Amino acid sequence: MVKRLVVGAGYGLRDWLGQRATGAYMALYTIIFAFSALTLPKMDHEHWSALFSGGLMRFLTFLFFMSLAYHAWVGVRDIWMDYVKPLGLRLALHLVTLFLLVGYAGWAAKILWRL
Repeated sequence: MVKRLVVGAGYGLRDWLGQRATGAYMALYTIIFAFSALTLPKMDHEHWSALFSGGLMRFLTFLFFMSLAYHAWVGVRDIWMDYVKPLGLRLALHLVTLFLLVGYAGWAAKILWRL
């Protein structure tokens, strides 16, 4: 009997749960953010900055962007694995995607803590 090597087995459930957890958090954050933004007394820079001046909203927003990055990584990685067959090209696309998502998360942190 020949044993079949299944590449990538073992992380499917973890990624599936991660997708659901990050999706649920992003949906909840969207509701909280929409409520907070819509209850601002005035839509100007002063009130907008005040919304993010507290540590909690800043942290929740950063957690949203980290969740978005992980959610996007799992989804795009699966697309590259399913549809890009040349190994070198797939590796290059994985690296470009990873670098972009890490850069976007860093950019979000810079913006949030600059306010």
